[in-house]
Amino acid sequence: MLMDARTSLLLLVDIQERLAPVLPDIDWITANSVTLLTAAERLAVPVLATEHCADKIGPTITAVRERIADGLVVHKTYFSAHAEPEIAARLASLHRPQVIVVGIEAHVCVLQTTLDLQGSGYTCHLVEDATGSRSAPDKQAAVSRMRDQGVQIVTTEMVLFEWLQRGDSAAFKDLFPMLRDR
Repeated sequence: MLMDARTSLLLLVDIQERLAPVLPDIDWITANSVTLLTAAERLAVPVLATEHCADKIGPTITAVRERIADGLVVHKTYFSAHAEPEIAARLASLHRPQVIVVGIEAHVCVLQTTLDLQGSGYTCHLVEDATGSRSAPDKQAAVSRMRDQGVQIVTTEMVLFEWLQRGDSAAFKDLFPMLRDR
């Protein structure tokens, strides 16, 4: 089951300012999220981002927010993004059965979002190297649980190369410098 840019959408879950300082791998999560956003833009993959209780946790971190078009960040109060009616409606309207998920925290909002999506008929791919939790055991348990429930565990490069499909395309040539410099 390969990821396909024509049937995928990229969902960024709660990569927010006040959570960032307590995540040990936030720089890696940020860099990989920006890489995926760049590829999504080039390959016409729809993007949607969420902010959980932004009045308390802050907005999406600047490096990520700068890569997301206006109107594509949706506020939520449910831990599961899919439980939020506006987000569920937006996802359904895109008609993209593959959801590529990144975000924080893996064991709370990311976990609940992927399990809800998976249970609603979407095929979820968790980008493990663009997802984090404050503690390693929480992230490990979340990734294991998602895998056990059928969520595909992938990396940033797996997404990129599967979206690109071939090495002789214009898109590959455009994105190759980013891939080479990772």
